[in-house]
Amino acid sequence: MRALGWFFLILLLSLTIGPTHAERRVALVIGNSAYKSVPKLANPVNDAALVGGMFKKAGFDFVEIRTDLNIAETRKTLREFGLRSRDADIAVVYYAGHGIEVDGINYLVPTDAALEVDTDVYDEALPLDRILATIEPAKQLRLVILDACRDNPFAGSMKRTVASRSIGRGLAKVEPSSPNTMIAFAAKAGSTASDGASKNSPFATAVVERLPKPGLDLRKAFGFVRDDVLKSTDYRQEPYVYGSLGGEDLPLVPAAPAMGPQADPQEAVRRNYELALQLGTRDGWTVFLAQYPDGFYAGLAKGQLNKIAAEEARAAAADKARQAEEEKARLAADRANRAEQEKAAAAAKAAENTRLAAEKAKRAEETKAAEAEQRRKDAEAAVYKALAEKQAAEAALADRIAKEKAAAELTTQPATRVTNDKNDDLKVADLPPTPPQPSLSPQETIKLVQSELHRVGCLTNASDGDWNTASQRSLTLFNKFAGTKFDTKLASFEVLDAIKGKPGRVCPLACERGFRADGESCVRITCRSGYHINSDNECEKGQDKKPVAARESPKAVDDERKQVESVPPKQQARSSGQMICSSAGCRPVKPGCHVEQRKYYSTSISAATEVCN
Repeated sequence: MRALGWFFLILLLSLTIGPTHAERRVALVIGNSAYKSVPKLANPVNDAALVGGMFKKAGFDFVEIRTDLNIAETRKTLREFGLRSRDADIAVVYYAGHGIEVDGINYLVPTDAALEVDTDVYDEALPLDRILATIEPAKQLRLVILDACRDNPFAGSMKRTVASRSIGRGLAKVEPSSPNTMIAFAAKAGSTASDGASKNSPFATAVVERLPKPGLDLRKAFGFVRDDVLKSTDYRQEPYVYGSLGGEDLPLVPAAPAMGPQADPQEAVRRNYELALQLGTRDGWTVFLAQYPDGFYAGLAKGQLNKIAAEEARAAAADKARQAEEEKARLAADRANRAEQEKAAAAAKAAENTRLAAEKAKRAEETKAAEAEQRRKDAEAAVYKALAEKQAAEAALADRIAKEKAAAELTTQPATRVTNDKNDDLKVADLPPTPPQPSLSPQETIKLVQSELHRVGCLTNASDGDWNTASQRSLTLFNKFAGTKFDTKLASFEVLDAIKGKPGRVCPLACERGFRADGESCVRITCRSGYHINSDNECEKGQDKKPVAARESPKAVDDERKQVESVPPKQQARSSGQMICSSAGCRPVKPGCHVEQRKYYSTSISAATEVCN
């Protein structure tokens, strides 16, 4: 009995305790459009609504969408969301609006920020580290998505308190210090993002399309986001991800359970039904019906209860019949009067009839229960068959689509026929004739190559159609950084195709001394008072060294003296007749000139000087 009691307790716990608690996911979405000191942004509020809806559809436990927050509201919102992150496994913050980088630190700009002076950023904006601190308690994943890499609208009006303080273009590169932390930028560090032509930015559109895929690892999802944004912006904007995750896949939305042939939509109900069936007691079925009062399995459980009731009635009738037979036998043994024996015989007969009726009712209930159990098994088999057929149909459809795609790709590529050579059994590709190259003049081809070299940052000169030394040097740079080995003396169509295949800059931006690279252009380096640019192109304390005047070369003086002495006497006679002497010797004064005595500066020393009109 004790073992039966423990078994019943285990059954009761298995029926009343639900499945284990899944991971808890929370998200905060902020979109700032209505700025007070700079023009209003069109997309951030729309992007916040789109991304917030994505998180809700993905089944997040908590999603808060806030728009057009000032500095006080932003601080309060982050403080409250930090409390919700404490018991979360995954915490996500999405921000769309203006961002600014000052001295290598990224700040999010609320709607009431004026930023008249560069130091106002410390009071009127929030550093990115504040966002990271908000989601720090999350146990499994901390994700920040920044659609804030727009042009800085405060750059033109902001005054700098220190000349050397840098205010960057876009946002600066970050390296999160906490593990399992990822920061996604709409555009890589030092570049700006596009709002696009629709009501949502290309980055937000790609995020909503890729991130909620069940079971898709975040690193791969953001890789797809990068590809989508590059295509939609003609390779002008490249999203970037900073931070690192572990070796296991970490999806934003867990993968759906596999629906194979063994899967059952009512797996928990079926499992508990079979457990109650093994127990086979009234209490077990009562607990099952309390947990699942309706449905197919509830009807089966009620049939099992009827079967148990019939068995109990049969046992009671059999016991009563046995007692009647025992009474009849006792009276016969005691030789009781005829009336009492007839009465006992009638009672025994009635009890036997009741027992037979109970036996019949029991068999009927057993038949009903067996038929219901068979229907259950048939229904489950039908479900398994339907799921298997669905899976097979989906696999066949996927295989057919893959074959059609492969066939389409084959039709767009040159057909290749392999034949066996009788002599050496070598396989030779029988390719169709090479299509003719475009009919362009050599000068037009050179211009196209120069234009492409200029696009990838390898050529700074104009595209003039002259394949000169500068153009050859630019192709050498392309070979170096692209890993190609083209002949630099020739501008061919193969070179043109290879350069066109590069979507962005290939050669690094090289700036002259006194300038530094800023995105795709060079800007002058400005040093504050008391500093100058050293040989490493950095500001160094101390003044620039003034050029020292070189002394007159003795060789030049000697050459001048020889030239004067070589003048024929007649030509010297045409001069004024005056002579002027120096350390190199004496010579006649040049025609049209005369000698004057002049004092040097404030001294009393005077010397002869040749003065010419």
